[in-house]
Amino acid sequence: MPSVATPTRGRSLRSTISSSGELRLELDTRDLAEPSGSEVVVAVEASPINPSDLGVLLGAVPPSALAQDGTGLVAPVPQAALAFYRDRLDKPLPVGNEGAGTVVAAGPDAEGMVGRRVAMFGGSMWADYRVADAGAVIELPENVSVVEGAALFINPLTALSMVETMRAEGHSALVHTAAASNLGLMLVRICAADGIGLVNIVRRAEQAELLRENGAVHVVDSSQPDFAERLTEAVRETGATLAFDAIGGGTLAGDILAAMERAQPPLPSYTPYGTTVPKQVYIYGSLDFSPTVIERRFGLTWGVGGYLLTNALGRLGAEAVERMRARVLAEATTTFASRYARTIGLAEMLDPEALAVFAQRSTGAKYLIDPSSDRPG
Repeated sequence: MPSVATPTRGRSLRSTISSSGELRLELDTRDLAEPSGSEVVVAVEASPINPSDLGVLLGAVPPSALAQDGTGLVAPVPQAALAFYRDRLDKPLPVGNEGAGTVVAAGPDAEGMVGRRVAMFGGSMWADYRVADAGAVIELPENVSVVEGAALFINPLTALSMVETMRAEGHSALVHTAAASNLGLMLVRICAADGIGLVNIVRRAEQAELLRENGAVHVVDSSQPDFAERLTEAVRETGATLAFDAIGGGTLAGDILAAMERAQPPLPSYTPYGTTVPKQVYIYGSLDFSPTVIERRFGLTWGVGGYLLTNALGRLGAEAVERMRARVLAEATTTFASRYARTIGLAEMLDPEALAVFAQRSTGAKYLIDPSSDRPG
């Protein structure tokens, strides 16, 4: 565990899109106020780079467009995208949704937390220090390291929420795209343990092999010419009528709905409205920023919608959320373990070459940020 003195100043990575159409990334060093009440100051030691973080960090800007400008990076923002970013224009946004570290200072109502290792969620984690209320952090069990605790919110709770949503909406099996991701591997382990049918869609042969090595039964490669037939057969075998799509753009959501329709038993008599079995695809990611194309080949009993973790947790309710969090902590080093290709310091986030690598969001290239590795002083 790094030795950290009570801090007075700290760095925070900020992303700003100006109203003139420029993205700026920079490390902003500010004074830290002394914690009051039940506040704690966490020295951040590990924070994963998630796709949702990259959305805030880069917006619609490709990493290749970034150029050095003093101590930061700048790039033009496509003019067509500015309207989408209306509510963040000219506001330096802190980045980093989740992470873990050690409490190094606390207000008078939380002094007992000093020295504890904790995990937390809620933004501003790509920083040297994060101030939060003691009630918003989770103390890590002794057998869970800070690195293992850094990613115990977004991917684990998203994967569990998919299963909880499946049950709440009356489905019995799932389809998941971009399934070789860290989240996808967690979902494979959850569904295997809970006896849930899961169809995993990938885009490359090596991703399919990775999933099978990790126990996945139904794996379908969308790059193969017989993708539609294999997807239909996997859906038929599992009975999946609910899908979660991390890709977003292109025809995949419609392809899944079509496979769900084809997998149903033939109707006793013809109807132009298709089967009455509810079929639903939720889009929760944007690995492909192109338009979502739905070719209607599946009657009228279907739906496509967006899926956001915070909204899903609100729908599922406090009891379900507490159950999910307890499971995540209990299985932090097994079901919900994350793998990282590399650990970098906070300043390296402003290295265009490093950004180009982790912004590809490719399988097996998940990065972890450790601000303590290059923290001044």
